[in-house]
Amino acid sequence: ARGTAIINLIQIEQGETINAVIPVSEFEDDKYLFFVTRSGVVKKTPLEDYVNIRKGGLIAINLREDDCLIEVKLTDGKQEMIMGTAHGMSIRFSEHDVRSMGRGATGVKGITLDEGDSVIGMDVIDKELDVLIVTSKGYGKRTPASDYRSQTRGGKGIKTINVTDKNGPVVGLKVVKSEEDLMIITTSGTLIRTSMEGISTMGRYTQGVKLINIREDDSVATVCRVDKS
Repeated sequence: ARGTAIINLIQIEQGETINAVIPVSEFEDDKYLFFVTRSGVVKKTPLEDYVNIRKGGLIAINLREDDCLIEVKLTDGKQEMIMGTAHGMSIRFSEHDVRSMGRGATGVKGITLDEGDSVIGMDVIDKELDVLIVTSKGYGKRTPASDYRSQTRGGKGIKTINVTDKNGPVVGLKVVKSEEDLMIITTSGTLIRTSMEGISTMGRYTQGVKLINIREDDSVATVCRVDKS
């Protein structure tokens, strides 16, 4: 969470958590690690910069005070990225808008956040797939990726879901396909697995439908895609 690249085992400081695991078979020179932080900063660094990782780790991104790393993706430098926020905003932009930087760089603004908002997720866009949104109170929906137009990096973005007291803030954003399953895990440790094709497809301005019943003292902690097999 403090911007350290890892491989195998790593010694982490108290209060740190591991937020991304990237499988790498070889360090190709045309691959990049794409980082996003809670405050909306993004950074792209060549994968080959991480060839010689010590047991104690290497600095992967220079984080600003009170910021933290929330997501990392392996890309080829030619992808379209989408970021989502807790207040239901999102932005889609080309990787070409983010110049390649060294490991010690801080990065550039990916999205402009309203006061009190924060980035909750990032993924690689595929125009043939859907964008899945899940909220803290167990609501969710799928929206065609084509409904999210490409914009210039650093803007305020567009609405991805109508956040209300009923459905709660957004906690998960994933680019998904119908042939997958979805796992939802709550803060109390409850887990459900459901078919992705069973989740309703709706427009960006809707609030979604209930995917899991949540107690008043519980909330959705995280979501992940899994193969049906």
